[in-house]
Amino acid sequence: MRAAEMDGLELAAEHLLQVSTQLAPHEEGDLARSGEVSTDASRQQAAVSYDRVYAARQHEELTWQHDAGKQAKYLEEPMHTERDIMLQLLAGPLREELGE
Repeated sequence: MRAAEMDGLELAAEHLLQVSTQLAPHEEGDLARSGEVSTDASRQQAAVSYDRVYAARQHEELTWQHDAGKQAKYLEEPMHTERDIMLQLLAGPLREELGE
């Protein structure tokens, strides 16, 4: 079951990465390309992160102008708007494990 939990968690995190990357501000694409999913099976955790020095500032600065379809809160917003999809992705491998 733990392996199925991690599979679902990773699927959900990969979905979040995909959606947040589409929303991330884009000048040269460095920010979007820096996104990654990291997991820790021993803690049953997954994280989505962007590793550019300006990533947090780009995320938090609501007054900056962005190209159409790009925005601040590029990671936080999809955590809310994609919640139901991520829960379904999380549950999928568990359902398979249980034979449902």
